[in-house]
Amino acid sequence: MAPANYPSLKSLITAMAALGADRIVAKPLSENDNTKQQIYLGGNFESLNVIPYGSVVEDSAPKTPNLKATIALQWMTSDGRAEPAPHAKLILYPDYPEVRLSGFIRGCPSAPSAMLQPIPRDQRHPDSGPDGRVLLFGIGKAGTIYAYLAAANSAVSKAFLADVAEGAFTKSGVFWQRRIDAADDGDARAELLARLRTIRNNGWHWSRRLRRGEVVAYQAPNGGGYTLEALFDINPNGDATPDFKGWELKACGSDRVTLMTPEPNGGYYGDHGAEAFLRRYGREVADGESLYFTGVHKVAEECKASGQTLSLRGFQTGGKTFDALGYVELLDAKGAVSASWSFAKLLEHWGRKHAKAAYVPCDSRPGPPREYSYGSPVLLGEGTSFLKFLSALQCGAVYYDPAPKLERAATEHPRVHARSQFRVRLPQLPVLYDRWTPEHL
Repeated sequence: MAPANYPSLKSLITAMAALGADRIVAKPLSENDNTKQQIYLGGNFESLNVIPYGSVVEDSAPKTPNLKATIALQWMTSDGRAEPAPHAKLILYPDYPEVRLSGFIRGCPSAPSAMLQPIPRDQRHPDSGPDGRVLLFGIGKAGTIYAYLAAANSAVSKAFLADVAEGAFTKSGVFWQRRIDAADDGDARAELLARLRTIRNNGWHWSRRLRRGEVVAYQAPNGGGYTLEALFDINPNGDATPDFKGWELKACGSDRVTLMTPEPNGGYYGDHGAEAFLRRYGREVADGESLYFTGVHKVAEECKASGQTLSLRGFQTGGKTFDALGYVELLDAKGAVSASWSFAKLLEHWGRKHAKAAYVPCDSRPGPPREYSYGSPVLLGEGTSFLKFLSALQCGAVYYDPAPKLERAATEHPRVHARSQFRVRLPQLPVLYDRWTPEHL
Protein backbone atom coordinates (compact mmCIF):
# COMPACT_ATOMS: atom_id res chain seq x y z
CA MET A 1 0.00 0.00 0.00
CA ALA A 2 1.28 3.49 -0.87
CA PRO A 3 2.17 6.00 1.88
CA ALA A 4 -0.79 7.94 3.24
CA ASN A 5 -1.64 11.50 2.22
CA TYR A 6 -4.04 13.24 4.59
CA PRO A 7 -5.69 16.50 3.47
CA SER A 8 -5.56 18.17 6.89
CA LEU A 9 -4.11 17.85 10.39
CA LYS A 10 -7.64 17.49 11.75
CA SER A 11 -8.41 14.50 9.52
CA LEU A 12 -5.11 12.87 10.48
CA ILE A 13 -5.75 13.31 14.20
CA THR A 14 -9.31 11.99 13.80
CA ALA A 15 -7.96 8.87 12.09
CA MET A 16 -5.32 8.35 14.79
CA ALA A 17 -7.95 8.78 17.52
CA ALA A 18 -10.17 6.20 15.85
CA LEU A 19 -7.28 3.72 16.13
CA GLY A 20 -6.96 4.41 19.86
CA ALA A 21 -4.46 7.27 20.09
CA ASP A 22 -5.04 9.80 22.86
CA ARG A 23 -1.89 11.93 22.44
CA ILE A 24 -0.07 13.54 19.52
CA VAL A 25 3.72 13.86 19.52
CA ALA A 26 5.39 15.80 16.70
CA LYS A 27 9.04 16.13 15.73
CA PRO A 28 10.10 18.61 13.01
CA LEU A 29 12.73 16.85 10.93
CA SER A 30 16.09 18.04 9.68
CA GLU A 31 18.05 16.93 6.63
CA ASN A 32 20.06 14.58 8.83
CA ASP A 33 16.89 12.70 9.79
CA ASN A 34 16.92 9.92 7.20
CA THR A 35 17.33 6.19 6.72
CA LYS A 36 21.13 6.37 6.75
CA GLN A 37 21.69 8.62 9.77
CA GLN A 38 18.49 7.52 11.57
CA ILE A 39 16.04 9.99 13.14
CA TYR A 40 17.37 11.97 16.08
CA LEU A 41 15.01 11.87 19.07
CA GLY A 42 16.99 13.94 21.56
CA GLY A 43 19.81 13.72 24.06
CA ASN A 44 19.99 12.51 27.65
CA PHE A 45 17.40 9.80 26.96
CA GLU A 46 14.65 12.37 27.55
CA SER A 47 12.64 10.93 24.66
CA LEU A 48 12.03 7.79 26.74
CA ASN A 49 9.67 9.93 28.81
CA VAL A 50 7.66 10.61 25.66
CA ILE A 51 7.86 7.57 23.34
CA PRO A 52 6.49 4.26 24.73
CA TYR A 53 8.86 1.34 24.34
CA GLY A 54 9.09 -2.33 25.26
CA SER A 55 12.05 -4.53 26.09
CA VAL A 56 15.58 -3.10 26.22
CA VAL A 57 18.53 -5.25 25.20
CA GLU A 58 22.29 -4.79 25.03
CA ASP A 59 24.06 -4.70 21.68
CA SER A 60 27.75 -5.43 22.18
CA ALA A 61 28.51 -5.89 18.46
CA PRO A 62 29.44 -2.25 17.65
CA LYS A 63 32.85 -0.89 18.64
CA THR A 64 31.01 1.19 21.23
CA PRO A 65 28.16 -0.96 22.64
CA ASN A 66 24.66 0.50 22.75
CA LEU A 67 21.15 -0.43 23.81
CA LYS A 68 18.11 -1.18 21.67
CA ALA A 69 14.47 -0.82 22.67
CA THR A 70 11.51 -2.34 20.87
CA ILE A 71 8.63 -0.09 19.83
CA ALA A 72 5.24 -0.83 18.29
CA LEU A 73 5.45 1.57 15.33
CA GLN A 74 2.81 1.54 12.60
CA TRP A 75 2.55 3.83 9.58
CA MET A 76 -0.83 5.37 8.83
CA THR A 77 -2.55 4.38 5.58
CA SER A 78 -4.86 6.54 3.46
CA ASP A 79 -7.94 4.56 4.47
CA GLY A 80 -7.50 5.25 8.19
CA ARG A 81 -5.74 2.02 9.08
CA ALA A 82 -2.11 1.49 10.03
CA GLU A 83 0.54 -0.98 8.90
CA PRO A 84 3.26 -2.27 11.27
CA ALA A 85 6.91 -1.43 10.73
CA PRO A 86 8.22 -4.70 12.21
CA HIS A 87 11.88 -3.67 12.44
CA ALA A 88 11.40 -0.25 14.03
CA LYS A 89 13.35 0.29 17.23
CA LEU A 90 15.02 2.91 19.38
CA ILE A 91 18.82 2.95 19.46
CA LEU A 92 20.11 4.28 22.79
CA TYR A 93 23.66 5.61 22.72
CA PRO A 94 24.74 5.96 26.39
CA ASP A 95 28.14 7.48 25.53
CA TYR A 96 26.59 10.66 24.06
CA PRO A 97 23.88 10.18 25.41
CA GLU A 98 21.16 10.32 22.76
CA VAL A 99 18.32 8.30 21.24
CA ARG A 100 17.64 7.65 17.56
CA LEU A 101 14.83 5.92 15.68
CA SER A 102 15.99 3.11 13.38
CA GLY A 103 14.47 0.45 11.12
CA PHE A 104 11.38 2.58 10.60
CA ILE A 105 10.68 1.77 6.91
CA ARG A 106 12.05 -1.75 6.54
CA GLY A 107 9.34 -4.32 5.87
CA CYS A 108 6.51 -1.76 5.69
CA PRO A 109 5.19 -0.87 2.19
CA SER A 110 3.12 1.97 3.67
CA ALA A 111 6.19 3.74 5.07
CA PRO A 112 7.04 7.03 3.29
CA SER A 113 10.48 5.79 2.27
CA ALA A 114 10.93 8.30 -0.56
CA MET A 115 10.74 11.21 1.88
CA LEU A 116 13.26 9.62 4.26
CA GLN A 117 16.17 9.04 1.91
CA PRO A 118 19.51 10.85 2.47
CA ILE A 119 19.91 14.12 0.57
CA PRO A 120 22.87 14.22 -1.83
CA ARG A 121 25.77 16.23 -0.41
CA ASP A 122 25.63 18.90 -3.13
CA GLN A 123 21.93 19.57 -2.36
CA ARG A 124 22.23 20.01 1.39
CA HIS A 125 21.82 23.28 3.25
CA PRO A 126 24.91 24.50 5.13
CA ASP A 127 23.37 24.04 8.59
CA SER A 128 21.40 20.84 7.79
CA GLY A 129 18.61 22.36 9.90
CA PRO A 130 14.83 21.81 9.82
CA ASP A 131 13.65 21.17 6.28
CA GLY A 132 9.88 21.51 6.74
CA ARG A 133 9.00 17.84 7.17
CA VAL A 134 7.10 16.97 10.33
CA LEU A 135 6.96 13.48 11.82
CA LEU A 136 3.75 12.97 13.82
CA PHE A 137 3.07 10.13 16.24
CA GLY A 138 -0.34 9.23 17.60
CA ILE A 139 0.33 7.46 20.91
CA GLY A 140 -2.16 4.76 21.87
CA LYS A 141 -3.00 3.70 25.42
CA ALA A 142 -1.42 0.28 24.88
CA GLY A 143 1.82 1.88 23.70
CA THR A 144 1.18 1.57 19.95
CA ILE A 145 2.68 4.43 17.92
CA TYR A 146 0.78 5.52 14.79
CA ALA A 147 3.20 7.42 12.54
CA TYR A 148 2.67 9.90 9.72
CA LEU A 149 5.25 11.99 7.88
CA ALA A 150 3.97 15.34 6.62
CA ALA A 151 5.85 16.79 3.66
CA ALA A 152 7.27 20.29 3.76
CA ASN A 153 4.63 22.92 2.92
CA SER A 154 1.83 20.34 3.01
CA ALA A 155 -1.52 21.17 4.58
CA VAL A 156 -0.66 19.00 7.60
CA SER A 157 2.76 20.57 8.25
CA LYS A 158 1.38 24.11 7.79
CA ALA A 159 -1.48 23.40 10.22
CA PHE A 160 0.98 21.97 12.75
CA LEU A 161 3.16 25.09 12.62
CA ALA A 162 0.05 27.27 13.00
CA ASP A 163 -1.06 25.26 16.04
CA VAL A 164 2.42 25.59 17.60
CA ALA A 165 2.28 29.36 17.10
CA GLU A 166 -1.14 29.46 18.80
CA GLY A 167 0.09 27.43 21.80
CA ALA A 168 -1.90 24.27 21.06
CA PHE A 169 1.26 22.15 21.47
CA THR A 170 3.70 22.15 24.39
CA LYS A 171 7.46 21.65 24.01
CA SER A 172 9.19 18.62 25.54
CA GLY A 173 12.81 18.18 24.46
CA VAL A 174 12.83 17.88 20.66
CA PHE A 175 9.10 17.09 20.62
CA TRP A 176 5.87 19.04 20.55
CA GLN A 177 2.94 17.38 22.32
CA ARG A 178 -0.79 17.77 22.81
CA ARG A 179 -3.60 15.56 23.97
CA ILE A 180 -6.23 14.65 21.39
CA ASP A 181 -9.01 15.63 23.79
CA ALA A 182 -7.53 19.18 23.59
CA ALA A 183 -6.56 19.24 27.26
CA ASP A 184 -3.06 20.59 27.70
CA ASP A 185 -0.62 19.60 30.43
CA GLY A 186 -2.02 22.24 32.76
CA ASP A 187 -5.57 20.96 32.29
CA ALA A 188 -4.50 17.36 32.94
CA ARG A 189 -2.65 18.44 36.07
CA ALA A 190 -5.66 20.40 37.29
CA GLU A 191 -8.00 17.48 36.60
CA LEU A 192 -5.64 15.10 38.45
CA LEU A 193 -5.61 17.34 41.51
CA ALA A 194 -9.38 17.87 41.36
CA ARG A 195 -10.03 14.13 41.37
CA LEU A 196 -7.57 13.58 44.20
CA ARG A 197 -9.29 16.36 46.15
CA THR A 198 -12.65 14.61 45.72
CA ILE A 199 -11.16 11.28 46.79
CA ARG A 200 -9.63 12.93 49.87
CA ASN A 201 -12.89 14.66 50.80
CA ASN A 202 -14.83 11.40 50.52
CA GLY A 203 -12.87 9.99 53.46
CA TRP A 204 -12.33 6.25 53.84
CA HIS A 205 -12.56 3.89 50.85
CA TRP A 206 -12.93 0.13 51.13
CA SER A 207 -9.99 -1.78 49.67
CA ARG A 208 -10.52 -2.75 46.06
CA ARG A 209 -8.93 -3.27 42.68
CA LEU A 210 -10.09 -3.51 39.11
CA ARG A 211 -9.97 -6.90 37.45
CA ARG A 212 -10.67 -6.67 33.73
CA GLY A 213 -12.82 -3.63 34.38
CA GLU A 214 -14.78 -5.13 37.31
CA VAL A 215 -14.36 -3.72 40.82
CA VAL A 216 -13.51 -6.48 43.31
CA ALA A 217 -12.67 -6.43 47.02
CA TYR A 218 -8.99 -6.73 47.90
CA GLN A 219 -7.98 -7.60 51.47
CA ALA A 220 -4.20 -8.01 51.28
CA PRO A 221 -2.33 -5.27 53.19
CA ASN A 222 -0.79 -3.77 50.03
CA GLY A 223 -4.06 -2.44 48.63
CA GLY A 224 -3.44 1.30 48.93
CA GLY A 225 -2.15 1.63 45.38
CA TYR A 226 -4.74 -0.73 43.91
CA THR A 227 -7.57 1.15 45.62
CA LEU A 228 -6.32 4.51 44.37
CA GLU A 229 -6.04 3.15 40.83
CA ALA A 230 -9.56 1.71 41.06
CA LEU A 231 -10.91 5.10 42.16
CA PHE A 232 -9.41 6.44 38.92
CA ASP A 233 -10.91 3.51 36.92
CA ILE A 234 -7.42 2.15 36.17
CA ASN A 235 -6.73 -1.55 35.65
CA PRO A 236 -3.44 -2.59 37.33
CA ASN A 237 -0.63 -2.98 34.78
CA GLY A 238 -3.17 -2.48 32.04
CA ASP A 239 -0.83 -0.77 29.59
CA ALA A 240 2.66 0.56 29.06
CA THR A 241 1.77 4.20 29.63
CA PRO A 242 1.24 6.23 32.83
CA ASP A 243 -1.97 5.87 34.80
CA PHE A 244 -3.89 9.11 34.25
CA LYS A 245 -3.35 11.48 31.29
CA GLY A 246 0.42 11.24 31.50
CA TRP A 247 0.63 10.98 35.31
CA GLU A 248 1.69 7.90 37.25
CA LEU A 249 -0.08 7.47 40.61
CA LYS A 250 1.78 6.21 43.67
CA ALA A 251 0.10 5.76 47.05
CA CYS A 252 2.54 6.38 49.92
CA GLY A 253 1.68 4.65 53.18
CA SER A 254 5.04 5.47 54.79
CA ASP A 255 8.15 7.51 54.07
CA ARG A 256 9.61 4.52 52.18
CA VAL A 257 8.52 4.66 48.55
CA THR A 258 8.89 1.67 46.24
CA LEU A 259 10.08 2.91 42.84
CA MET A 260 10.18 -0.35 40.91
CA THR A 261 10.42 -4.10 41.46
CA PRO A 262 12.61 -5.70 38.75
CA GLU A 263 13.84 -9.21 39.43
CA PRO A 264 17.61 -9.80 39.04
CA ASN A 265 18.69 -11.01 35.62
CA GLY A 266 22.25 -11.94 36.59
CA GLY A 267 24.38 -13.34 39.40
CA TYR A 268 23.40 -16.42 41.40
CA TYR A 269 19.78 -15.22 41.65
CA GLY A 270 19.48 -14.57 37.92
CA ASP A 271 21.06 -17.90 37.01
CA HIS A 272 19.28 -20.15 39.52
CA GLY A 273 16.11 -18.33 40.59
CA ALA A 274 14.61 -17.03 43.81
CA GLU A 275 14.31 -20.37 45.62
CA ALA A 276 17.96 -21.32 45.12
CA PHE A 277 19.02 -17.82 46.14
CA LEU A 278 17.01 -18.03 49.37
CA ARG A 279 18.35 -21.47 50.22
CA ARG A 280 21.90 -20.18 49.84
CA TYR A 281 21.57 -16.67 51.31
CA GLY A 282 18.28 -16.58 53.23
CA ARG A 283 18.00 -16.71 57.00
CA GLU A 284 15.51 -18.66 59.08
CA VAL A 285 12.79 -16.84 60.98
CA ALA A 286 11.05 -17.70 64.22
CA ASP A 287 8.75 -20.37 62.79
CA GLY A 288 11.77 -22.39 61.65
CA GLU A 289 10.03 -23.21 58.38
CA SER A 290 10.69 -20.08 56.31
CA LEU A 291 13.70 -18.34 54.82
CA TYR A 292 13.89 -14.59 54.29
CA PHE A 293 16.35 -12.20 52.66
CA THR A 294 15.95 -8.63 53.86
CA GLY A 295 17.92 -5.50 54.63
CA VAL A 296 18.62 -2.03 53.28
CA HIS A 297 21.42 -2.33 50.72
CA LYS A 298 23.16 0.86 49.60
CA VAL A 299 26.01 1.23 47.13
CA ALA A 300 29.44 0.65 48.75
CA GLU A 301 27.93 -0.02 52.22
CA GLU A 302 27.80 -3.51 53.75
CA CYS A 303 24.30 -4.40 54.91
CA LYS A 304 24.41 -5.72 58.47
CA ALA A 305 21.27 -7.84 57.99
CA SER A 306 22.63 -9.81 55.01
CA GLY A 307 26.38 -9.19 55.07
CA GLN A 308 26.17 -8.21 51.39
CA THR A 309 27.13 -5.03 49.55
CA LEU A 310 25.51 -3.28 46.59
CA SER A 311 27.87 -2.16 43.83
CA LEU A 312 27.37 0.04 40.76
CA ARG A 313 29.45 -0.88 37.69
CA GLY A 314 29.72 1.30 34.60
CA PHE A 315 28.76 4.66 36.09
CA GLN A 316 30.89 7.24 37.85
CA THR A 317 29.71 9.75 40.45
CA GLY A 318 28.46 12.86 38.70
CA GLY A 319 28.62 11.08 35.36
CA LYS A 320 26.64 12.29 32.36
CA THR A 321 27.02 9.01 30.46
CA PHE A 322 27.05 5.34 31.39
CA ASP A 323 28.27 2.03 30.06
CA ALA A 324 25.71 0.21 27.91
CA LEU A 325 26.94 -3.07 29.40
CA GLY A 326 26.92 -1.75 32.97
CA TYR A 327 24.99 -3.23 35.87
CA VAL A 328 24.08 -3.08 39.53
CA GLU A 329 25.35 -6.06 41.49
CA LEU A 330 24.97 -7.50 44.96
CA LEU A 331 28.15 -9.03 46.36
CA ASP A 332 28.20 -11.60 49.16
CA ALA A 333 30.81 -11.66 51.93
CA LYS A 334 33.26 -13.56 49.68
CA GLY A 335 32.86 -11.11 46.80
CA ALA A 336 30.73 -13.43 44.67
CA VAL A 337 27.85 -11.87 42.74
CA SER A 338 24.69 -13.09 44.44
CA ALA A 339 22.37 -11.01 42.23
CA SER A 340 22.69 -8.39 39.51
CA TRP A 341 20.58 -6.18 37.26
CA SER A 342 21.84 -5.01 33.88
CA PHE A 343 21.40 -1.32 33.08
CA ALA A 344 19.25 -2.46 30.16
CA LYS A 345 16.90 -4.25 32.56
CA LEU A 346 16.67 -1.29 34.94
CA LEU A 347 16.23 1.22 32.13
CA GLU A 348 13.39 -0.86 30.75
CA HIS A 349 11.54 -0.46 34.05
CA TRP A 350 12.53 3.09 34.95
CA GLY A 351 11.81 5.10 31.82
CA ARG A 352 8.25 4.00 31.17
CA LYS A 353 6.21 5.57 33.91
CA HIS A 354 8.29 7.94 35.99
CA ALA A 355 8.39 11.09 33.83
CA LYS A 356 5.44 12.60 35.72
CA ALA A 357 4.43 11.02 39.00
CA ALA A 358 1.99 11.97 41.76
CA TYR A 359 2.93 10.68 45.22
CA VAL A 360 -0.25 10.57 47.29
CA PRO A 361 -0.22 10.23 51.12
CA CYS A 362 -2.17 7.15 52.15
CA ASP A 363 -3.46 5.92 55.53
CA SER A 364 -5.09 2.57 56.28
CA ARG A 365 -7.17 0.77 58.89
CA PRO A 366 -7.59 -3.01 59.01
CA GLY A 367 -11.38 -3.25 59.20
CA PRO A 368 -12.96 -5.51 58.14
CA PRO A 369 -13.21 -4.41 55.48
CA ARG A 370 -9.73 -2.92 55.11
CA GLU A 371 -9.99 0.75 54.20
CA TYR A 372 -7.77 3.53 52.88
CA SER A 373 -7.86 7.32 52.96
CA TYR A 374 -5.76 9.68 50.88
CA GLY A 375 -4.34 12.95 52.13
CA SER A 376 -2.52 16.16 51.34
CA PRO A 377 -0.16 17.52 50.15
CA VAL A 378 0.22 15.52 46.97
CA LEU A 379 3.82 15.56 45.80
CA LEU A 380 4.28 16.02 42.06
CA GLY A 381 7.56 15.06 40.37
CA GLU A 382 8.16 16.06 36.75
CA GLY A 383 11.08 15.30 34.44
CA THR A 384 13.45 12.46 35.15
CA SER A 385 16.06 10.32 33.42
CA PHE A 386 17.93 7.09 33.92
CA LEU A 387 21.05 9.12 34.75
CA LYS A 388 19.17 10.66 37.69
CA PHE A 389 18.27 7.18 38.89
CA LEU A 390 21.88 6.00 38.67
CA SER A 391 23.11 9.13 40.46
CA ALA A 392 20.57 8.55 43.23
CA LEU A 393 21.79 4.96 43.59
CA GLN A 394 25.40 6.11 43.70
CA CYS A 395 24.81 8.60 46.52
CA GLY A 396 22.63 6.20 48.56
CA ALA A 397 19.31 8.02 48.09
CA VAL A 398 17.92 5.00 46.21
CA TYR A 399 18.59 1.61 47.78
CA TYR A 400 17.76 -2.06 47.34
CA ASP A 401 15.31 -3.28 49.98
CA PRO A 402 14.29 -6.86 49.14
CA ALA A 403 11.84 -9.10 50.94
CA PRO A 404 11.71 -12.48 49.14
CA LYS A 405 10.44 -15.37 51.23
CA LEU A 406 10.54 -19.16 50.99
CA GLU A 407 7.76 -20.79 53.01
CA ARG A 408 7.63 -24.48 53.96
CA ALA A 409 11.30 -24.67 52.99
CA ALA A 410 11.82 -28.22 54.30
CA THR A 411 8.71 -29.71 52.67
CA GLU A 412 8.17 -31.22 49.23
CA HIS A 413 6.01 -28.27 48.24
CA PRO A 414 7.82 -25.06 49.23
CA ARG A 415 6.28 -21.73 48.32
CA VAL A 416 8.37 -18.87 46.93
CA HIS A 417 7.47 -15.17 47.16
CA ALA A 418 9.85 -13.14 44.97
CA ARG A 419 10.08 -9.51 46.02
CA SER A 420 12.91 -7.31 44.77
CA GLN A 421 12.43 -3.60 45.51
CA PHE A 422 14.34 -0.43 44.75
CA ARG A 423 13.19 2.22 47.18
CA VAL A 424 13.77 5.80 48.25
CA ARG A 425 12.73 7.70 51.34
CA LEU A 426 10.13 10.37 50.72
CA PRO A 427 12.34 13.37 51.63
CA GLN A 428 14.90 12.28 49.01
CA LEU A 429 12.48 11.85 46.11
CA PRO A 430 13.22 15.34 44.69
CA VAL A 431 16.71 14.22 43.57
CA LEU A 432 15.01 12.08 40.93
CA TYR A 433 13.14 14.96 39.27
CA ASP A 434 13.75 18.25 37.50
CA ARG A 435 10.70 19.80 39.17
CA TRP A 436 9.21 18.89 42.54
CA THR A 437 6.01 20.52 43.74
CA PRO A 438 3.92 19.90 46.89
CA GLU A 439 0.25 20.56 46.02
CA HIS A 440 -2.17 21.10 48.91
CA LEU A 441 -5.64 19.76 48.11
